[in-house]
Amino acid sequence: MNSEDDALSEQHIADLVRRFYERAMADDSLRPIFEAAIHDWEMHHRVVEDFWSRTLLNTDCYRGSPYSLHARLPIRPEHFDRWLALFRETALEVLPAAAAERAIAKTEHMAEAFKAGMFHGYDIPPGPPLAYPAL
Repeated sequence: MNSEDDALSEQHIADLVRRFYERAMADDSLRPIFEAAIHDWEMHHRVVEDFWSRTLLNTDCYRGSPYSLHARLPIRPEHFDRWLALFRETALEVLPAAAAERAIAKTEHMAEAFKAGMFHGYDIPPGPPLAYPAL
């Protein structure tokens, strides 16, 4: 991107969302999840664009909680890794650098929070055993 493209716009966000989902739908591990859950792609794109508009541009476009919707999906921890890789790649390609950094940080935070809620520490190794009984 050149210097005249440094200002983040709604068009950047629309490009991010649509390009990300093109990649996700081309991915053999993610496609079945999206195909089973999304029946109206235009509406889904608008909702996700509104989420990112609120997150990156501080608009009032989105209200809601993405966690409750995602918690019902048949997602495994490894799906988050693939989703994050595709999102990072797309954000760095489509968004101005500072916005890409903010979007990536937000998705990484969301992924960790979602995994903690959905898998209850699935990826966290147990701590050392107590040497004496806890009181």
